[in-house]
Amino acid sequence: MGKLLWEASRGKKCRCVMRKFINYVNAREGQSIRSYDQLHAWSVSEPLFFWNDEGGKRYHNAYFSVFPGIWMHGDYVTISSVTGGVTFNGRSDSVLKPSGVRIGTVEIYNIVENMEEVKESLAIGQDLDEDQRVILFVQCKDGYALDDALRQKIKTDLRTKASPRHVPAVMIQVNDIPHTHNGKKVESAVTNIINGRDVTNRDALANPGSLEEYIRIKAAL
Repeated sequence: MGKLLWEASRGKKCRCVMRKFINYVNAREGQSIRSYDQLHAWSVSEPLFFWNDEGGKRYHNAYFSVFPGIWMHGDYVTISSVTGGVTFNGRSDSVLKPSGVRIGTVEIYNIVENMEEVKESLAIGQDLDEDQRVILFVQCKDGYALDDALRQKIKTDLRTKASPRHVPAVMIQVNDIPHTHNGKKVESAVTNIINGRDVTNRDALANPGSLEEYIRIKAAL
């Protein structure tokens, strides 16, 4: 991926070698472009297959379902026009952009999930009026509810410990948060539901039944 003899820049991977093997595609249109602000990156480290995936259905849905015939790794990257260094900005399904301001969902989780009332949370972006609003789904611990007091506490903590942009436009209590089999939150599936898109990775979920609640919520939004 990088050449050690080239100058390194702090916070960036060395510029790419074997450039013909690395393709940067527009996240919305699937077209190869030269502007590297918001991109998905493909690299030579792609896995060949998934275990217990006869026929390759889960593998295809994970990497080729968005842009037919084009590998989508799922990371946003920025290429420096000065050094050629590559900055990985985070998973595309873990980056929110309300009013064009990029926010990592982990910045919200680190604050909200430290509250004694909260078991877990999930933040996604809903496309609305040519912008994006942040929706925060909150799973409360037993004996707690997402009442007005907790809503205000979440807003205040996010505003003071992060920024006003981190405060969600909508907060909704849920019974369960979808996870993969290895315990990772699945933001992409809920994002697709709320934005009216098909969910292509149900097979990767340990609790696919949890999505039914979000389908009902989508109908009520």
